[in-house]
Amino acid sequence: MLALLLREKNRIRLSAETVRRGLRRMDFVWRRPRPVLKLCDPEYEAKLQRIRQLVAQLPEDETAAFQDEVDVHLNPKIGSQWMVQGQQAEVVTPGDNDKRHLAGSLVCRTGRLILSAPSRRRNAALFVAHLDDLRRRLRRFRVIHVICDNARFHDCRAVREYLATWGHRIQLHFLPKRAPETNPIERVWWRLHETITRNHRCRSIEELLGQVFEWAEQQPGFLGTIRATYAKAA
Repeated sequence: MLALLLREKNRIRLSAETVRRGLRRMDFVWRRPRPVLKLCDPEYEAKLQRIRQLVAQLPEDETAAFQDEVDVHLNPKIGSQWMVQGQQAEVVTPGDNDKRHLAGSLVCRTGRLILSAPSRRRNAALFVAHLDDLRRRLRRFRVIHVICDNARFHDCRAVREYLATWGHRIQLHFLPKRAPETNPIERVWWRLHETITRNHRCRSIEELLGQVFEWAEQQPGFLGTIRATYAKAA
């Protein structure tokens, strides 16, 4: 196609192979593009700046946490691994998938990862249970600022009813729409999948979840991950 365009637009006659070699010399590679959403939140910068200010100016008796949900599947995620050349490794899959949903939060000051009990459904009940878990586990703080994405069940009647009782302790702040890169916990989920769920050999969802929670408890913290996204707040 590029050879044809060169001929039609610039009257330069080159073969497809010559064009390919030229592109390689210019450090072009043949790869699949990454899909991105064209739509962007018109308040992207304003929302991001408010969150940066919130994190940077937290009083001592308040804390903030980046929240999100993650799916854990019994069918393993297939990814690269070391194997003997000429011998392709095999990952046995159960066939019938089983999955659970986890709600987690990344505490800003320490980078601590807090996971709540798994659920079979990803809904408001899962979110509210996690908010209540945060309220109990971070009880030394007067106010807990929960920074989350714009999933519908993050702002529904069940959540508003919970906040009507506990709004003096839990305050929600919403990230820019369609902007997962603004939530540092997304990078933590990537590490979780790379370390635990990729090519796993667990025979039950309970065994897999046990490894997930053990991994979370052993992490020293993800403060660097938060600072990589919110350097100005660090």
